Amino acid sequence: MVSSESGFVLSDRCDEPVFLTLSAWMNLHQALVSDSVICRKSRGHIRMKALILVGGFGTRLRPLTLSVPKPLVEFANKPMILHQIEALKAIGVTELMLNFLKDFETKLEIKITCSQETEPLGTAGPLALARDKLIDGSGEPFFVLNSDVISEYPLKQMIEFHKVHGGEASIMVTKVDEPSKYGVVVMEASTGKVERFVEKPKIFVGNKINAGIYLLNPSVLDRIELRPTSIEKEVFPKIAAEDKLYAMVLPGFWMDIGQPRDYITGLRLYLDSLRKNTSSKLASGPHIVGNVLVDETAKIGEGCLIGPDVAIGPGCIVESGVRLSRCSVMRGVRIKKHACISSSIIGWHSTVGQWARVENLTILGEDVHVCDEIYSNGGVVLPHKEIKSSILKPEIVM
Repeated sequence: MVSSESGFVLSDRCDEPVFLTLSAWMNLHQALVSDSVICRKSRGHIRMKALILVGGFGTRLRPLTLSVPKPLVEFANKPMILHQIEALKAIGVTELMLNFLKDFETKLEIKITCSQETEPLGTAGPLALARDKLIDGSGEPFFVLNSDVISEYPLKQMIEFHKVHGGEASIMVTKVDEPSKYGVVVMEASTGKVERFVEKPKIFVGNKINAGIYLLNPSVLDRIELRPTSIEKEVFPKIAAEDKLYAMVLPGFWMDIGQPRDYITGLRLYLDSLRKNTSSKLASGPHIVGNVLVDETAKIGEGCLIGPDVAIGPGCIVESGVRLSRCSVMRGVRIKKHACISSSIIGWHSTVGQWARVENLTILGEDVHVCDEIYSNGGVVLPHKEIKSSILKPEIVM
């Protein structure tokens, strides 16, 4: 399904032909279960590879994923998966294959192709499926990333860490305030060697959790059968039991943005990172408060107050007197005069009426129209709806 020089593969678990257009992907997104992406990086005569897992049906991000597959949902004005592709390109990736991102071929100078899975394979099965592409005889390790994860992607540091410890696999971990909600990675502080995994511990055993970024030797593939398999629950514990698994503490921010509340939190962390590293990308002016990202094609009227922690996408029109904070406004949205939006996500080509108030994790799907003077308190609105009466408590509008 992939050409011999393939460097980037995505499996979409659908019955369509291997090569998919963007519109086909948008129509088939509900069939998306466990996609995988393979990339190659040239290091002299060595070609290093990576695989991105973009699995799941995207249910946690509905209604947005009713219009596009989860990897194509914009985060900070670009598709989620593009953040990771750009991070991989930054360490030398020159060739990608994935037709549903065809629009980015010219921009990124990367070839894109597509392949398919015929059944759900979990988080490890896709590696077995891609075995022939991941093993080329060089013995070089390859990256595996979860597509829901947003961070500063310290991939170069991870390569050096992997070389130094000499184990079979490296995983990135991140510190959390409430480890009892997660599976905790128990590790040696001095070496990073992983001792064991503890799922949702009732007593404190550590505060570091799996961050969804791995660097694996090809020998790891010998541990994975071509069947539905969890790399976290079935593969890593066995490698740890042999003292061959090491964990690197991720520097900087991290967030799994696969659900709305974490998406909004992740946007704040991402914009904070932009402020520290490339502040020129952020908007400025008397109407801007804190960190705000505005596409150059968006139009903002007079007397607005925008920020903090706002992303405004391409072609948006924000009329005069509008107040925006802690929200994502996606491509083609129109926000009419004196509307107020906070802690919410406004889907593509939607409209928010004059003096409307949208807050408390309201999520508007594509082409939703909120009438004038409407209040939405946590409404989740499916695509192509018109909201004529207020939503006074969190509910799904179908």
